Amino acid sequence: MSCEARTDGVAADGATVEMAADEVIRLDAVSKVFRMYGKPHQRFIHGLLRARADGWYGRFQALDGISVVIRRGETVGIVGRNGSGKSTLLQVICGILQPTQGTVSVNGRVAALLELGAGFNPDFTGRENIYLNAAVLGLNRHEVDARFDAIVAFADIGDFIEQPVKTYSSGMYIRLAFAVAINTDPQILIIDEALSVGDEAFQRKCFARIEELKRSGCTILFVSHSAGSVVQLCDRAILLDAGELVFSGQPKATVALYQKLLYASPDRRKQMRRQFRSMGEESLVEDPQQVGAAAEHQAVIAAYDQSDAERYDPGLRSESTVEYESRGARISDPHLVNADGERVNVLVPGRPYRYRYRVKFDSDARLVHFGMMIKSVAGVELFGMASHAFGDAIDSVRAGDVYLVEFNFDSKLLPGTYFMNAGVNGCAQGVDGSFLHRMLDVLMFKVEHRANDRVKVGFYDLASEPASSFRIIGTNE
Repeated sequence: MSCEARTDGVAADGATVEMAADEVIRLDAVSKVFRMYGKPHQRFIHGLLRARADGWYGRFQALDGISVVIRRGETVGIVGRNGSGKSTLLQVICGILQPTQGTVSVNGRVAALLELGAGFNPDFTGRENIYLNAAVLGLNRHEVDARFDAIVAFADIGDFIEQPVKTYSSGMYIRLAFAVAINTDPQILIIDEALSVGDEAFQRKCFARIEELKRSGCTILFVSHSAGSVVQLCDRAILLDAGELVFSGQPKATVALYQKLLYASPDRRKQMRRQFRSMGEESLVEDPQQVGAAAEHQAVIAAYDQSDAERYDPGLRSESTVEYESRGARISDPHLVNADGERVNVLVPGRPYRYRYRVKFDSDARLVHFGMMIKSVAGVELFGMASHAFGDAIDSVRAGDVYLVEFNFDSKLLPGTYFMNAGVNGCAQGVDGSFLHRMLDVLMFKVEHRANDRVKVGFYDLASEPASSFRIIGTNE
């Protein structure tokens, strides 16, 4: 979980690099290429023959010419789609991987939480791994003795501290690793989505400790797919895509561009990467002559937001839909429409929307009502409505009847990705007051920020209550 402490300004190629007094990490034109072999034995033979076997492998460009400066005390978020190069970048900074080209300079003691289990000996106990891990981070035994109780208290894994870590759950691994990392007085803390495996209470404790480290002047690199966490914690954010650094700037602007890339088609992503690079909010290598165009770039971002506002994106399709067995009714065609009746799945905060679906009854039923639910990516139920909250249930329906139902609401959701459920309840033959049909995660949609929105985090804007309602807008269609 941790990487070796680095306390100099020496580049990865061995050359000495001049770093400003407030610089702790500097990458200059860093690229990383991995060889991809068709067969395992070719890797071994290539190690012997080298040039003679060059045609046996392909090349994967994990990082492509990245230049960035991170200053002392900054908290920098790194966002990007899976496979964009985030983890490779962190491993290069830590010295676990050497760049194919370019130089990496790090000045300060680094504590890193990377892939689960790294830095631990599975046969050692938790106690033994504390001493091993802390020694890698540069602490002597006396220093670890002084911090041992604090580490154990933060990890809070009880008697398992005396058990081999190979018996630990993933949550216990991360508890112990994070407890060691934050108690070694790191000058640079690097976190690669590791906290996502912990439970909610532990995650909250970790984020509170990260806030303390920020106040103490620790430099933090934070990889996360959680837009709210990046906006809340970070002073600056970097967007990677296809190994390229395509944008660096304010977290809110960076996250907005990341969300636009997330579901774009491959061809459109190439176009968007070019556009984002051209609107870079600040010089990535801090050239003073290039820093002053922020206002102009913000205007470009605002124009991009306007052109890509409320719309229908065919690439937004749920891959987690679960359909219950029909017990006398069938739901179909769930969709969202805006105030003009146009189908949309990319929404804008604060505007009214209508969630519609059809229900066809295959058998007679009574005491019928309809429902919906909005959930987060993690499955948290954020908001729901049931038709009987707006009036009595429908006394009876006949086999063959079709209802088009509509739930109206003002979107108070903050920028992010969400999923919707649909359900119909009632009493039918053999069914007494239960679901006649239900579909989970049947509709996927996004909420995107507007250029002038103030920064908010979380899921939901509680500044005002949603204007919600339900009605039946058609039958037997």
